[in-house]
Amino acid sequence: MICRRVWSKRVWVSGHRWLCSGLSPAMVHEDHTSQFRVFSSSTSFRFADRIPNSGISHNGKRCWFSSQGQVVNDVNSGNGVVDVPLAQTGEGIAECELLKWFVKEGDQVEAFQPICEVQSDKASIEITSRYQGRVAQINYIPGDIVKVGEILLKMVVEESEVPRQTCHSLENTKSLDSDLNTQNISAVLSTPPVRNLAKKYGIDINEVHGSGDDGRVVKEDVLKYALQKRILEDSSASSSSSSDEFSGLEESYLHASAKAGGIYEDKTVTLRGFQRAMVKSMTMAAKVPHFHFVEEINCNALAELKDSFQRRNSDSSVKHTFLPSLIKTLSMAISKYPLVNSCFTEESLEVVLKGSHNIGIAMATPYGLVVPNIKNVQSLSIMEITKELSRLLQLALENKLRPEDISGGTITLSNIGAIGGKYGSPLLNLPEVAIIAIGRIQKVPQFADDGSIYPASVMTVNIGADHRVLDGATVARFCKEWKELIENPELLMLHMT
Repeated sequence: MICRRVWSKRVWVSGHRWLCSGLSPAMVHEDHTSQFRVFSSSTSFRFADRIPNSGISHNGKRCWFSSQGQVVNDVNSGNGVVDVPLAQTGEGIAECELLKWFVKEGDQVEAFQPICEVQSDKASIEITSRYQGRVAQINYIPGDIVKVGEILLKMVVEESEVPRQTCHSLENTKSLDSDLNTQNISAVLSTPPVRNLAKKYGIDINEVHGSGDDGRVVKEDVLKYALQKRILEDSSASSSSSSDEFSGLEESYLHASAKAGGIYEDKTVTLRGFQRAMVKSMTMAAKVPHFHFVEEINCNALAELKDSFQRRNSDSSVKHTFLPSLIKTLSMAISKYPLVNSCFTEESLEVVLKGSHNIGIAMATPYGLVVPNIKNVQSLSIMEITKELSRLLQLALENKLRPEDISGGTITLSNIGAIGGKYGSPLLNLPEVAIIAIGRIQKVPQFADDGSIYPASVMTVNIGADHRVLDGATVARFCKEWKELIENPELLMLHMT
């Protein structure tokens, strides 16, 4: 249904809203004496008809709405105010954490200029503007959780850039109590925390005189206004309230001092980004029947191979470690036991044997656990794996991994030994059917065939498997193949193409 918007002398922007393509465009003005009838049809377009004697002229402007954003025309200046929503950032993404703004209120923005950075449960993403204009109002602060479709900010744009948009359904509207001018949408400068404080006390922020730069309304202005209107009784109460309101925006954790008698305060932390994703993925993985297979692998030959690589290394930016060789030998073993490199679909009871060996590497970052994967390992050399691993690690530490770096994995390695510990018991990274935890390599005494004792570099591996797909014998044979390749890396030459 296409909706016609009828304008009087002023434009109203609050109250009940249109339901347009899943978003909430601005409210059409309805005064106390006028009413609208709304017609809908699935086969034709109709408009809201004005009831006779409503006092509203037919000579108004017409706006069109879509999921691209909400539009409010400024009839006096010829400009429009466009809502910029959080778009769908990836399949299955319902919300994102706002990491930082690249713009502030009053800034001029060019089309396709980055305006903010958000963090989904898969990757961090820069959001760009599809409009050229000025930032009128920012609705969120860094750290807020924003749902897909919610309005990130409002922009003042030229009327020629206002998109023609369609509306599918309409809510009943009601008369408004305030007398807000459209131009005041962007006239009041303030930060989202200040607006939230005003909203908490039921204060129209447009009525508050700003004492900040360019008339910006600050926290003290809202509290002073609340005192004048007797919303607050005294300054101490307002100070305490404002302190509580703004304390949640800071990342400091206050320990009790000696004056507090040794009482320590609790701190509630909201899980964000990758940590939120881990809650979901591990909850699902815990419902899958696991079994674990543990084995010790002699890495003496692998250590010699790594040292040889490092001695002959002519690229100072490349550092050779055990992990690339372990990844390559794992791919060789997978080629013989492809069921280990598969994904299980529970609804259809189907197993998809993956042609590509996209081996995920679990990485602990300041932003949480993330598992990027190296694509098509079966086609890569050890040097290429080393460089790709370095690239992914650097991006992970900077929280710059792209969605394609994280998606599409077929089996996961968790190198817990890099931190410490002999072995771990990992949970599956669904829908994969196997995950391998690698313990640290340590020197231990071992017996030779003639009974003599020699030092050996031994690594413990623990393979977690989905018992709905893999059985113990299959995993044992697979691990035996992988162990042989690690202990005799010269065998890699037999499998190279």
